[in-house]
Amino acid sequence: MVLNAFDRAPRRVLALVAAACVAMLAFGMYLQHVVGLEPCPMCIVQRYALILVAFCAGVASARGQKGWQLGWGVLALLSAGFGAFVAARQSWLQWYPPEIATCGRDFYGMIEHFPIGRAIPMIFRGSGDCTVVDWTFLGGSIANWSFICFVAMAIVLLALLVRRSRR
Repeated sequence: MVLNAFDRAPRRVLALVAAACVAMLAFGMYLQHVVGLEPCPMCIVQRYALILVAFCAGVASARGQKGWQLGWGVLALLSAGFGAFVAARQSWLQWYPPEIATCGRDFYGMIEHFPIGRAIPMIFRGSGDCTVVDWTFLGGSIANWSFICFVAMAIVLLALLVRRSRR
């Protein structure tokens, strides 16, 4: 059964989560550089969340110690939850776009020209390009699929952490 893999090979499960994140990042780079889609500020934040999940899960899989895996696994779980939140917010903006949609600054322009306390709310407010659906697969936008992937990673990480902490 699938849950037995969590007990027998937790390092492999963590490495698989990290590999899934790298595959998602590679697909995002493909969409940007080959297909020509420009990422919005919320897409870039989701990429950073993927990098954090991949890093934390990869570091957790590097050693077989239970405490090491639990600590880094919790950080990976929190990063996946943050990524799911951002993807859900973007999906909400795509389904219910604001009445006044402005194509504001890009992500780096916000960070460079505004203090971080002002830039973060601007990112989550979403600009006009965050509400646009440029690409779909099976009826879902990139944000929808990103949300599903983040939630799936969070479920796998949560199951792994719960089973590791009980052993």
